[in-house]
Amino acid sequence: MILRLSKIALLASVALFYTLVVFNNLTDYEANDQFVRHVLQMDTVFPGSPHLGRAIRSPLGETLAYYAIIIWEAAAMVLTWCGVIRLTVALREPADTFNLSKRIPIFALTFGLMLWFVGFLTLGGEWFLMWQSKLWNGQEEAFRMFASIGIVLVVLALPEAEAQP
Repeated sequence: MILRLSKIALLASVALFYTLVVFNNLTDYEANDQFVRHVLQMDTVFPGSPHLGRAIRSPLGETLAYYAIIIWEAAAMVLTWCGVIRLTVALREPADTFNLSKRIPIFALTFGLMLWFVGFLTLGGEWFLMWQSKLWNGQEEAFRMFASIGIVLVVLALPEAEAQP
């Protein structure tokens, strides 16, 4: 039972994280909007980069990108909380039932991982060359979140044994 409770607690920690991220993005919109704007504008990458044509300098494009990030984070939050509920309901069920209840949380964690890997590390880091910026480089934070959530996914995906000590 302790392993199941551990999996639920870790998943709830991720859900709480996403809840705070969404809350912060909505209540301090301007701070992260600036981050997204500078990354997309590529205004702090190495001067003369041959890739500056990738920059998005449209206020509408920048706003839509930031909205997409917030929506993605909110969806990850909702899915992860749904996973917490699903696992909690199945807590005392047989191993097969508990294993089946992991489908939503595994999807939720994978969905969240995609934000950090595709959105921040791949698109932000490589396409918009965020790694070249001293001020607007969020790759370390993105990797930290990718690794943390990835560890939770690995722990959660471990199959349940029939006996629950």
